[in-house]
Amino acid sequence: MKLYGYFRSSATYRVRIALNFKGLAWERALVDLRPPASMQHSSQFRALNPHELIPVLEDGPHVLTQSLAIIEYLDETHPQPPLLPSTPVPRAQVRALALAIACDIHPLNNSRVLEYLRAPLGHDQATVHAWYAEWIARGFRALEQDARRLGDGRHTFGTSVTLADVCLVPQLYNARRYRCDLTPYPTLNAIGAHLESRPAFAHAAPQVQPEAATA
Repeated sequence: MKLYGYFRSSATYRVRIALNFKGLAWERALVDLRPPASMQHSSQFRALNPHELIPVLEDGPHVLTQSLAIIEYLDETHPQPPLLPSTPVPRAQVRALALAIACDIHPLNNSRVLEYLRAPLGHDQATVHAWYAEWIARGFRALEQDARRLGDGRHTFGTSVTLADVCLVPQLYNARRYRCDLTPYPTLNAIGAHLESRPAFAHAAPQVQPEAATA
C-alpha cells in the first residue's frame, strides 16, 4: 500500500493511525502542500485525485480517496482489530462521532479555507485564529458531552479504539497547534493523552514523520 499525504494533514494522520492500528505495511509518498511546491495542484497529482486533496491510498490497482472511506475500506478488508462496533446502533454512534469531527469541525478549519480567509478576503492572522478557535470550541463542547456519555474516559466510545478516536487525536493535535484553549474539555484531553501513548497513534504523530525534520 502507498499513502499519499502530508505529515501535518489531519486527514492523512487519521489514515496513518488506522494503518498502524491494523499492523499493515505501507509506504509513504509526500505531497507537500506548502507553497511554492503545492504538489496537490500538480498535474501529476490531479491525475491521481482530481479533487486535489489528500490523503490518497493506492492498494494494488485501487486508488482510494477521502480519509473515512479509506479507513472503512481498511476495516472491511482487514477486520482485526476492528475500528467499528459489530452491531448497528453502536456502529452508527461511532460514525456520528467521527463525522462530527471530519465533516463539521475539520472542513471549516482546513488549510484551503484558512488561506481563503487570508487572501482574497484579506483577514489578518488574529481573525483567522479567532475563526479557527470558534469552530473548535463549538465542536469540542458537544464532543466533550458525547465522550462523557458514551466513552470510558480513555476512549471516545466504549472501551476500545474506534473510528471516533482515530478522528479525535488529529483534531486535538490541530487545536493545540493553533493554541486553542482546551481546558474546558478534560474528558477529551484525557482520552487524547491515553491514545497518544499507544504505539499506533504515537508512530503516526506528525512530529515523528520523516518530513517533519525539514519543516
